[in-house]
Amino acid sequence: MGDHKCSSKRQRRCPAVRPGRADNDSVTADIAGISGAPGAGSVQPTRRRLVLLAAGSVLLIDVGTKALAVGTLQPGRTVPLLGDWLVCELTRNSGAALSMAADRTVMLSLVVFSVAAAIAWIGVHVRSPWWAVGLGTILGGAAGNLVDRLFRAPGPLRGHVVDFLAVGPMPVFNVADLAVLAGVVWLIALSLSGFPFNGAARNSEPDAGG
Repeated sequence: MGDHKCSSKRQRRCPAVRPGRADNDSVTADIAGISGAPGAGSVQPTRRRLVLLAAGSVLLIDVGTKALAVGTLQPGRTVPLLGDWLVCELTRNSGAALSMAADRTVMLSLVVFSVAAAIAWIGVHVRSPWWAVGLGTILGGAAGNLVDRLFRAPGPLRGHVVDFLAVGPMPVFNVADLAVLAGVVWLIALSLSGFPFNGAARNSEPDAGG
């Protein structure tokens, strides 16, 4: 009888701990931060870092490979990488990607700058990590060619872009061109697959309770 009373006192003295609303809110915030759902406080800074990481990586690779091409390749000579299918050939491009609009260098430079600024602004508001990577890839490619436009001969906004890769009969291109193309294809694939820009879950349905 005495043991039973002692046990009852210990139970009253140490009530069971139940999760409170603060704990539930914390768990909800953590889940939102992982999934990219709207409302997570730390989602946007993380996505911005993804945009910057992707853009910075592409920019560094593009600038590095262009410097290597200029330092090692001779204009007019081709260096086979995969037979005749993939070769290195140093050229200077005054036009857009794939040598288009070669007589509109200044206008193209301003267009590239505007596109890069627009992508950077969109990247500030992106919530989906997949969209962040795609936008960053495009931004890095645009920035890579813009560096050539600004700092290479014959002068600012008129600089010729260094191209050095050729696949079969296609025009010569560079890493920046490839990144822009890959980023655009990636974003189109995300849109067609149901991955929204705001990071909401795919095929989400309203709760049964309304």
